Amino acid sequence: MLSAIEKTRIEAAVAKAEDGTSGEIICVLASEVSHYPEVALAWAAVVSLVLPAVAVALGVHPLALAAGAAGVWTDVQSGSGVAEEKIALALGIYALIQTALFILTFLLLEIPAARRWATPAILKRHKVERAARQQFASIAARARGSETGVLIFVALDDRQVQILADGALHGKADEASWKAAALAIGSAMKMGKDPTTGIVQAVEICGSVLRAHFPSDGPGPQQFSDRPVEI
Repeated sequence: MLSAIEKTRIEAAVAKAEDGTSGEIICVLASEVSHYPEVALAWAAVVSLVLPAVAVALGVHPLALAAGAAGVWTDVQSGSGVAEEKIALALGIYALIQTALFILTFLLLEIPAARRWATPAILKRHKVERAARQQFASIAARARGSETGVLIFVALDDRQVQILADGALHGKADEASWKAAALAIGSAMKMGKDPTTGIVQAVEICGSVLRAHFPSDGPGPQQFSDRPVEI
């Protein structure tokens, strides 16, 4: 995901931000929090159900294109004593077109870039938030007597950011600080820049909040590494 140099930059920024505070900052990086299988299935279903119906409504008549050689569509329209088996054949061809559209759309959205483009932002936010909260719960379970930690969770491919803080810190800090930190990372990713720069800025903002509300009263044990964690 990130190069060794980029991870070293983040590690140095975390170490500097934690200097003078009893709190800790943990950066967790993920490429993509989910494969989003529901996206490919949903789009495939919509395309296969809607596109043929719209085509018929617009006069394209996919049945005529597919079955014209057999004279099925002409016979249906003229009412020239079409046999039931020909009507069944026409409906079967329509179903075949739907099946082909479903398969083609599903396979297309199995391409990561296409799937990310087709995934609604609200679904990405939901998945990333859930993954971040799982990581936060895991980290909190390993923390001993600390309620001043900050998690910076970045989903790089999803271009989503979640910043979570322990209860003691969240109750004192201004919500604008967390939004500013998330915006620094989000802006860097949206503009196609190196996300490391945005992460470093977010770390600096979080460090300022920690020093303001939980200044250090001397060297204390560090429970977590400053180096970003990749999952």
